[in-house]
Amino acid sequence: MVERGLVHKSRVVASCVSAIEPLCRELLDDVTGFGFDEDEVFGIHLAVEEAFANAVKHGNKADEHRSVSIEYFITPVKVDISISDEGAGFAPEAVPDPRTEENLYNSGGRGLLLMRSHMDVVEHNDKGNCVHMIKYRANAQSDEVKE
Repeated sequence: MVERGLVHKSRVVASCVSAIEPLCRELLDDVTGFGFDEDEVFGIHLAVEEAFANAVKHGNKADEHRSVSIEYFITPVKVDISISDEGAGFAPEAVPDPRTEENLYNSGGRGLLLMRSHMDVVEHNDKGNCVHMIKYRANAQSDEVKE
């Protein structure tokens, strides 16, 4: 749905990593149309790919019979994205920081770190099977209010 400076789309896709490419292309085309700069688009792309890969691999345990739901809103001020899986969830605060010395060579936690680095808001639902991310457009008009 597109109306008066707003894009709202919702998709349910197969739980396989290859399903993210067409969805990302559509989302990034929508984001670019709202004036987000190249660095912001790159960060959004990276965060969405990481969140989707986590939903497929960790949440749905690579079970292609499960699905991943993506919903996003885009306004001239922000991109608001939610990605959820059908898994049991997890406790994000229990994921070790990959930047600490004892975790430098472990692969876990890097996706969360990238999402948090590139998005302004990253939060999970209580169950831990849905990530909600927001990116505010840096060069939005000063009279536009961040919601």
